[in-house]
Amino acid sequence: MSIWIIRGIFLIVALGASISLLTSYASVNWSIVPATLIGAILLIGGDMLIKKKRIDLISSIMFGLVIGLFITFVFDLALAPILQRPTDDVAARTQLESLRSIALVLIGLSACYTCISFLWQTKDDFRFIIPYVEFAKEAKGVKPYILDTSVVIDGRIADIVETGIIDNPLVMPRFVLAELQNIADSSDKLRRARGRRGLDVLNRLRNNSKIDLQIYERELPEMDGEAVDAKLLILAKHLEGKVVTGDFNLNKVAKLQNVEVINLNEIANSIKPVFLPGESIQVKIVKAGEEAGQGIGYLDDGTMVVVEDGRGQIGNSVEITVTSMLQTSAGRMVFGRFNSRAR
Repeated sequence: MSIWIIRGIFLIVALGASISLLTSYASVNWSIVPATLIGAILLIGGDMLIKKKRIDLISSIMFGLVIGLFITFVFDLALAPILQRPTDDVAARTQLESLRSIALVLIGLSACYTCISFLWQTKDDFRFIIPYVEFAKEAKGVKPYILDTSVVIDGRIADIVETGIIDNPLVMPRFVLAELQNIADSSDKLRRARGRRGLDVLNRLRNNSKIDLQIYERELPEMDGEAVDAKLLILAKHLEGKVVTGDFNLNKVAKLQNVEVINLNEIANSIKPVFLPGESIQVKIVKAGEEAGQGIGYLDDGTMVVVEDGRGQIGNSVEITVTSMLQTSAGRMVFGRFNSRAR
């Protein structure tokens, strides 16, 4: 709404400037009024064609006016030798002064409006740099966590954040949200269900007042033509944040590009219970293992348990003695020996 206020003010100022020129100089024709309004409307129309624009109002007006007036001053210096040629003809001199005034007013209005509009619409990736001083957008408190499609569909991120252990701002890029919407609209039933689950998780995060979830609207110029994973890494570098993902391949690529990444699978594995050799645990054998006599079971957290001599107990809950544990990239595995059938 505020952008329309600025556009309205710009039209009023343009109209006032043209009327002022009309009343101040006899050589100026009344046609300057509609011409100025048409030019202002065309300028606003061109501005409206560029979507997704944001920047703080105060900084945009301040720096936009400064830059716009400086550009006008430079044009004044360039036009002075042309429009201030010495002449004894008073009428000709007056006409040149009128042309100079008209040109400066039009250039000044156009330059100031363009600068203000441009700065206002580049909030997320524009930095004002002055010698020894830099005004830049800072992340609130700590580094932002940039969410991947896989981690949103997984849903565990909502459970983790709601515990209060993470107070970092969460960033959902618009291109990731678009990919999630495409998955939710898929003709494949399974993909559609996964996409809708992801949207439900996002709504859950957004409706929690204690969670700072931000939708990042813009796409950086270097993202053109890149895949979603590559855009995530570019955005993480730009925002100096961390990518949160459950994608094993994205995790590897991020590390290769020196982008900080948080893998939810690694977090889940790190908080699974640790069993010492000789400790007894209860597990249900659900299928046969690859080796002769082996049975396979799973703990409540999904940890795979390989049971020696457990193939004959498929479908039964048995007590086993832990012999060893193995940590793999896919998760943690427990190896044990069958003791007796649980009652």
